Amino acid sequence: MKRRTFLTAAGAAFVGLQIPIRNALADDKVIRFAMPQDFTRVYTFVTVEYSQGQRDYISLVNAKGGINGYQIVADISDHGNDLPRALEAYERAKAQGAILVDPLSTPVARALVQRAAADKINLITAYSGRSDAADGETFPYVFPLSPNYWTQAGLLIDYFRQQDGDLKGKKICFVHIDTPFGKEPIPILEALAAKQGFSLQTFPYTPPGNDQSAIWPQVRRAKPDWVVFWGAAVGQTVALTEAIRNGIPMNRVASSVWLSESDMDVVGRAQATGVLKVEPCASGQSPKIIQDIIKTVIEPAKGAGDRAKVGTAYYNYGVMMAALMIEGVRKAFEKAPNGPISGDWLNAGLNAISNFDAEGLIPPTTVTNTDHQGGGQCRIARWDGSKFVPATDWFSANQDVVWGEIKKSSAEYKASGK
Repeated sequence: MKRRTFLTAAGAAFVGLQIPIRNALADDKVIRFAMPQDFTRVYTFVTVEYSQGQRDYISLVNAKGGINGYQIVADISDHGNDLPRALEAYERAKAQGAILVDPLSTPVARALVQRAAADKINLITAYSGRSDAADGETFPYVFPLSPNYWTQAGLLIDYFRQQDGDLKGKKICFVHIDTPFGKEPIPILEALAAKQGFSLQTFPYTPPGNDQSAIWPQVRRAKPDWVVFWGAAVGQTVALTEAIRNGIPMNRVASSVWLSESDMDVVGRAQATGVLKVEPCASGQSPKIIQDIIKTVIEPAKGAGDRAKVGTAYYNYGVMMAALMIEGVRKAFEKAPNGPISGDWLNAGLNAISNFDAEGLIPPTTVTNTDHQGGGQCRIARWDGSKFVPATDWFSANQDVVWGEIKKSSAEYKASGK
């Protein structure tokens, strides 16, 4: 794929839209990010909205003068979740001086871990990649900057405990796609089942999950107190549809972060009323940063995509991650005002993010050399038929169990190199 560099202040969209392009000149004061992502194959359910949010936020920052007089240049390309294409995009980004790469893909992120460390390029793995990358000592150049899947499972279990007072003797069913991603929460769920006295039943389904008709009657007959469904894209909408069809109470059904307004449009907004999800950032258009984007970027027609998507869950995930990346840039300038602009310069800034909440968009987030997850706070949100409404404040839970798994897994990585 031909390389294109986009200065997002000009506004851009990737798929099916006219793309204004501004190539940065050699003497420009720029900081380069690379976002080779999957716009066309596997992660299309999230990428377009996520990327739109990222670019709109970067456009907002650039429109206000950038950071210390530097503009953020984002190189957007499509790797199609294909490893050779993704590695080519990474090498191209490295040659062009990118100091941060966000591939938004678990297989791509895993393939880039060792390269990024060797090249001292910061690898962003939001809601993807390795959960043990929260261990900054083992993975110094990998930054989830978001609650990993182990943390999300621990949060859901604690929410169930809060609602029932005690999970002893309760039954929890875990319906999941039969992939490493789908299986990832199981060790945490098993550890918490042993610790808190609930029983756990797991129900895997074959990817991509468009036929789950044999599973959900089994879930119904199990008479669970709570159900967690864990997949993405079609697997999520089919799971939710089958749960509804089998009479599972929606206020007892919960998902990871991968549930959006678009999924509700497929399932039926009214029918899904009550379903729960892990929410890593505020959704909707009310947060101050989203309002600033609307005023400065969207209304002047400089946005990166469909205006109707501004404020959706996945759009706001993109804004969240761009805000954290750029907070890392700000912190890097605080520590070394004269640079030089490099991967290790930005690495020091990312590791200095402290109590950052993106003006209320996200929970207070602190990143350290040891914790690249950022503290592990989220909240649980409930679908009210038209939007996700917070059911809790921001909180963290079961981090002792989560970090036990992180340390175990990262130690295995250090021993084996994979």
